[in-house]
Amino acid sequence: MMLCIKPCFTQTIKNFAPQLGRAFKHRTSKMKYICRKYSINSKDEDMAHIRNIGIMAHIDAGKTTTTERMLYFCGFIKNLGNVDDGNTVTDFLDEERERGITISSAAVTLHWNQHKINLIDTPGHVDFMVEVERSLRVLDGAVAVLDASAGVEAQTMTVWRQADHYNIPRIIYLNKMDKPRASIKLCLSSIREKLKAEPVLINTPFEKSETLNFLVDIINMKKIEWSFEKNPDGSDYKVKKLDQTKDKQLYDQAVDARNSLIGQLADNDETMADIVIAESNLDNIKTSDLIAALRRTTLSRKLVPVLCGSSLKNIGVQPLLDAITQYLPSPMDCHYDFVKHYQTDLCALAFKIVHDKYKGRLTFLRIYSGAISGNGTLYNVNRNKNEKIARLLQVYANEYHDINYIGAGNIACISGLQQTITGDTITSSAQAGRLAKLHSEYENSDGVEVSPVLAGVEVPSPVFYCSVEPPSLSTQKALDMALDCIEKEDPSFQVDFDKETGQTILRGMGELHLDVIKHRIQKQFGVDVYIGPVMIAYRESVEKTARVQEILDRHLDKKDHYVRLVMSVGFNPNIPVFRKVTLDRSENPFLSSSHLMRTLRAVNEGIKSGLLYGPLLSCRVNDVEVTLHDLEVKPGTSKNMIIACASACIHKALREAEPVLLEPMMKLQINGDKDKMHDVIHDLHRRRSHIENVTVLQDIEIIQAITPLAELMGYSSFLRKATSGMATFTMELSHYEKMSHADQNKAIEKVTGFSPE
Repeated sequence: MMLCIKPCFTQTIKNFAPQLGRAFKHRTSKMKYICRKYSINSKDEDMAHIRNIGIMAHIDAGKTTTTERMLYFCGFIKNLGNVDDGNTVTDFLDEERERGITISSAAVTLHWNQHKINLIDTPGHVDFMVEVERSLRVLDGAVAVLDASAGVEAQTMTVWRQADHYNIPRIIYLNKMDKPRASIKLCLSSIREKLKAEPVLINTPFEKSETLNFLVDIINMKKIEWSFEKNPDGSDYKVKKLDQTKDKQLYDQAVDARNSLIGQLADNDETMADIVIAESNLDNIKTSDLIAALRRTTLSRKLVPVLCGSSLKNIGVQPLLDAITQYLPSPMDCHYDFVKHYQTDLCALAFKIVHDKYKGRLTFLRIYSGAISGNGTLYNVNRNKNEKIARLLQVYANEYHDINYIGAGNIACISGLQQTITGDTITSSAQAGRLAKLHSEYENSDGVEVSPVLAGVEVPSPVFYCSVEPPSLSTQKALDMALDCIEKEDPSFQVDFDKETGQTILRGMGELHLDVIKHRIQKQFGVDVYIGPVMIAYRESVEKTARVQEILDRHLDKKDHYVRLVMSVGFNPNIPVFRKVTLDRSENPFLSSSHLMRTLRAVNEGIKSGLLYGPLLSCRVNDVEVTLHDLEVKPGTSKNMIIACASACIHKALREAEPVLLEPMMKLQINGDKDKMHDVIHDLHRRRSHIENVTVLQDIEIIQAITPLAELMGYSSFLRKATSGMATFTMELSHYEKMSHADQNKAIEKVTGFSPE
């Protein structure tokens, strides 16, 4: 919030700084000061003026720099941070500042034009896409940042698909417009082709120049010009109406662009179409009508507003903030089916867990209905447990401030919730949870039942793993605690225990992901661990169908336990993950009888356990169908014996069905100088790649290929040497593919140290 304070009152205000908030800032020669405003949530807070948004993009597109400028112009900070200098607000972790990338999403609350903006800066690296996923899960709108010289890149498409999954309205910000290769035309073309979205340009510099210092607001027909003579921070800018005489060229270009914008709006909005039909002169269409139509088409996701700027040069951020408040939805514009079950009771989703060194376990919540106040008690619907609130906090990146009330539509943080994990639904009491479940039993008008429990985040299977060992037995407990904390924080990180080797196995989304976790264990938790080499997380399947019989006959605890199973295992690509056994009633028509349901549940549990470890490399088994042909269980046989027999039967069948290894195949995109990409293409063929597409954007060549993950270990070093540092690459999991016999033997020998032949 902007406070203009006369110099003579400065000392008076400083005396009240603890109440008003610190961080006075000298902005201009007229002695204007900005006082950082920490939100004190009021029960009368208007949800229409709340925006829950995320900043998302490809790595190095300028997300964090853009966020930093937003914080500055909203008066949240008094000095501009820089990613290269490692002093940004949202990249506050040591690992983020050392590497110059965003690893963990950071939440900040800002105020702009009487609007409250809860902003989340998300990572751009593919290894941390789950962090983006769980942030998007609780957001109402998003800003996609593009590098104007590169257009839509690989990771942009990934985060765009994630936002599509949650039906999130977006605006696009073309950053780095001052770069020589920046092209609005190419960016708009790539948005249409790659994102399958219809962009509508609302501000632009029009002409290319070495010095970017102005933008033309197409909707308002105004010129926004920045001056850096007195203040290089971009806070000095003038907005003036375009003059048809003085700015003839710009005016004519703006009129053409405005008419084009009106045409796009009329094609996608009935109200605007009626206005265009009724109005013979397009120049007479009101600005307010254009803004209202653009907001409607943005919320319905028919159009995507596009703005231009250069965040590093402090140009274009203020219009971006205006666009966020004007075009992105408030919580009132979003309709969540599950909220109706809670009515006026609290309904919140725990979307992130953080362990703070001083405050302990912190739970981030998005509140959809109701409110949280004081140090009361909450109810976890998923865990069926009551949780005590220790402190209610408002989040400002790595700063937390106590508040006594938080209302619907907001994002907040609570300390003291010990049982809650990512994806849990929180309400005010057990009674409210029961009422929500009763409401959910009734079907809506479409006949689709809506669960009172909010859906969590779908986490892809990790493709890398490594072993971890403590320096001594005395530090094993500290290591276990550290791994437990990180696993609860990060849904994409998994910890397993290998019974055969006795090793603790860490599974992650990439080499960088596991490297970051290693440094966190060492620095944050103070355990100097040994991390083994990073390995590929293969999968296993079968080539043939095998039918086997397994009999378990034991006398244990003065009881006779007898189980006989006849099952077959066969390849089926339509069943990537086993759910339940297929019943073959041709031999035993009683398999589906009701009194066998308990036994069949135990059989399914045993099969799932058996498919976790294949016969080749103890990898998870995919793409198999399990059929139960016959089942015989004597009365008194325990459930554990049935599970053990089913697991043994599956292992036996897998060995006889000619097991094969499946290797992860990655979608690879390489961007680089076209003069240096010949060697890269030649090398990709050597790495068993399938090159899908090669395109040229100005003098940048873009290669898209499908490559085995095993061939990409350490690929960044090769690419840097082959292109003299003039190329970058991104990759994400595409699918699993059967390996050739020779490649399979090499993989087994590399992992086990022994040749299978």
